[in-house]
Amino acid sequence: MITRTAVIASKTGLHARPAALFAKAAGEAGVPVKISKEGKDPVAANSLLQIMTLGAEQGDTVTLHAEDGAETALDKLVSMLETDLDA
Repeated sequence: MITRTAVIASKTGLHARPAALFAKAAGEAGVPVKISKEGKDPVAANSLLQIMTLGAEQGDTVTLHAEDGAETALDKLVSMLETDLDA
């Protein structure tokens, strides 16, 4: 299992549009990816509803989890989270 951390850059956090864009990208990653926030269980990163249950706000740190070999996919997803998707 590999992990990557990211700080949420979007002004609205992982809600609505940013969460939808992230879920779509996670679904297209080609590997199962989970996302978690401190104090919350990991959820499927390709599920908009599950992502929104995390309540991740701008400035929060989240952790992405995937099986070994998914480093490139996680790096792309981290880059996405650390970009203001509301801009």
